[in-house]
Amino acid sequence: MMKYWFIFCKTDILLEKREDGTYTIPCSEESPIATKPWTHILNITPMNDGTEVKTFTIPEPVTDNPKYEMCGLRPSFYKLSPELYQKAGKCQELNYWDMNTQFCGVCGSPMKMSTDISKKCTECGKSVWPSLATAIIVLIKKGDQVLLVHARNFKGNFDSLVAGFVETGESLEEAVHREVMEETGLTIKNLKYFGSQPWPFPCGLMVGYTAEYVDGEIHLQKEELSRGKWFSKDNLPVLPEKLSIARKLIDAWLENRI
Repeated sequence: MMKYWFIFCKTDILLEKREDGTYTIPCSEESPIATKPWTHILNITPMNDGTEVKTFTIPEPVTDNPKYEMCGLRPSFYKLSPELYQKAGKCQELNYWDMNTQFCGVCGSPMKMSTDISKKCTECGKSVWPSLATAIIVLIKKGDQVLLVHARNFKGNFDSLVAGFVETGESLEEAVHREVMEETGLTIKNLKYFGSQPWPFPCGLMVGYTAEYVDGEIHLQKEELSRGKWFSKDNLPVLPEKLSIARKLIDAWLENRI
């Protein structure tokens, strides 16, 4: 039976180049590259058409076969179909989880796969599942302007939206208000849910909102943000890549859909 093989070397994924110059994920009955006796192959939820999915990691990139190309997970967004890209993200998250749950956090004994997405301690029986770091992101409107900021941890010179992780014991909406106040000093109203997006860098879930400005002057949290200001549609800075929910929110605003 044919299977998709999502093979990673650190944060790079193995792509197969078709004759027409497009890319896909290797699909074959057996792994397209040799595995070792200790290679841990994970079973992933099948594709929508029922094709099985396997994933594992390799210590060194594949460089000796012109049929294949190593590509970062982020840039693979522009080379793979949306379905394959999203599945690649899930595979990367599960490989990360597998690598970081080798031993029990209670007694230190080895963990063993129990189901496709859970492990059980071989000694005390503690079970673990993949965890998600949930974050909110919000597009704040003020008349015909929108607030864009540059976070210090951004790897490019683009400006994006206010975002932050949800803390224990708070709702998503409470997290939005808290992050906006902490990072910019602004108060907002009329929160509306926009959508969500898996963010496998390494294991996040981004939940997007829109909101309206109420009051306050911009006072940036210097530890988190290096700049931030209101922008209109005719003077926008460099924007985030289209793979992100931040860009989806901004594009929706530009197209008057929100």
